[in-house]
Amino acid sequence: MATGGYRSEKPKMLAGELYCAGDPELQADQRAAEAWLVRYNASLDLPASARHVLLCEQLATVGQGAVIRPPFYCDYGYNINLGENVFLNFNCVILDVGRVDIGAGTQIGPGVHIYAVDHPRDPVKRRAGLEFGKPVAIGRNVWLGGGSIILPGMTIGDDAVVGAGSVVTRNVLAGATVVGNPAREREVKTPDH
Repeated sequence: MATGGYRSEKPKMLAGELYCAGDPELQADQRAAEAWLVRYNASLDLPASARHVLLCEQLATVGQGAVIRPPFYCDYGYNINLGENVFLNFNCVILDVGRVDIGAGTQIGPGVHIYAVDHPRDPVKRRAGLEFGKPVAIGRNVWLGGGSIILPGMTIGDDAVVGAGSVVTRNVLAGATVVGNPAREREVKTPDH
C-alpha cells in the first residue's frame, strides 16, 4: 500500500471513495483480470467443474453450482460474490469497481450488464480520471432478463424479475416485476405453467 511515499488508490476504491482509475496497482490488477478472462473465455469446451475452479481463482466467492457461460467480462473479479446455483448466460459484463453480490439461485440472461462503477458529475473531476464505486446487491432467486442493465448502487430484492432490455435506475422490491427504460414495476399475469 504505502511504498516510498506512494499511497495506492485501491483502498479508496474499495471504500467507495473517489479514486484515480489510472493508479499503477489498480492497472496491474486489471491486467491480471484481463489475463484471467482470456483463460476463462477460452474454457467453453471445458467441463463445468473445471470452469468453476477457474471462477474460484478470480472471484471473491463462488457458491456451489454457480455457472458463468463464457464469454464473460469484468474489471477485477475480486469484488464479485456469487451464491449457490447462480447462472449467468453468455456475454455478461460486471464492472466490479464496487462490490457486486448475486444471491443464490439467481438467473441472469445473456448480455446483462451490471455496473458498480460511477463517475463524478463535476467535469473537472472526470477529466482528472476520478471515479467511485457503488455496490450492487441482487437478491436470491432473481431473474434478470437478457440485455438488462443494472446501474450503480442498485438493490434488487429476492424473487424479483427484471424484464429483458430494462434499465434499473432505482431499487427493486422483493417479488416485484420491473420492465422498461427506466424500469418500472408492472403487474404481470402469469400463465398456468
